[in-house]
Amino acid sequence: MTGNKLTVITEDNRQEIIKAVLDSVTSKHTRRAYERALTEFLDWHTQQGKPGLTKAIVQAYKTYLQDQGKTASVINQTLSAIRKLVREAADNGAIDPILANGIANVKGIKSETLPAGRNITQGELLAMINICIGDGKSGARDAAIIAMLYACGLRRAELVNLDLGDYDPATGELKVLRAKGNKQRTLYLNNGARDALEDWINVRGNDEGSLFLQIRKGDHMKFNRLTTQAIYHVLQNRAKQAGVKDMSPHDFRRTFVGDLLDAGADIVTVQKMAGHADVSTTARYDRRGEEAKRKAAELLHVPYNKG
Repeated sequence: MTGNKLTVITEDNRQEIIKAVLDSVTSKHTRRAYERALTEFLDWHTQQGKPGLTKAIVQAYKTYLQDQGKTASVINQTLSAIRKLVREAADNGAIDPILANGIANVKGIKSETLPAGRNITQGELLAMINICIGDGKSGARDAAIIAMLYACGLRRAELVNLDLGDYDPATGELKVLRAKGNKQRTLYLNNGARDALEDWINVRGNDEGSLFLQIRKGDHMKFNRLTTQAIYHVLQNRAKQAGVKDMSPHDFRRTFVGDLLDAGADIVTVQKMAGHADVSTTARYDRRGEEAKRKAAELLHVPYNKG
């Protein structure tokens, strides 16, 4: 206990504090993950029979998760949720702010796992765009979606939240104003991506509102914003039509980062373009190290002869 402040999150105040944490998170996926992580942590904490919430308790829970075989990403997300929890508890007078800061300093663990998904080849990209060209309003829209996912590395939520006014046709400047973590950024469209978007805008018209609109059967366009699930559907449909393997929106983002780094772009610049909070996240998509390892492997010779 520090001073006269409580060091306990009780059954009476825990739901209120958890709700405050969840209300501060914009992503539905993150809210669900945080709610599950916090509930599991507080249940575990109650089972320990120790009323105090301390840095040592949180460190012990981190060790417990490691012993349970939880991945680095799960453990780090759990610690992130706990940090938000204790800060909210401190704001509500449930625990001492100094104690909260100590708990918030429990370090995560380094992840050496490769990023999920796969890289998209130029051939696959070309095949999907060619399928879209000439396929009416939906084709113009889908070609622009595919082009922007690759050329801008947008998250699917960022893509569907774009408005027409976020794009400047005079300069090719695109403002991503509703980005993850409320971190806005500016991107620039060039060559084919810019052409694809402007062809779609010519079809869409210049009325204010969502950049990408719903298109019903019969090519009837509605001024409703697409959902993130609709982006998945667009990619699945166009991949099937083009005869290429299934791909996710994140596969485009992964390829965007990898291709920029392969082309010699500075990693800090790519970090800013991708909207990564930490350059180490960008580095996980760096394929150049794999090529160096591939070339190094060719230097060794195994004298095996099948006869």
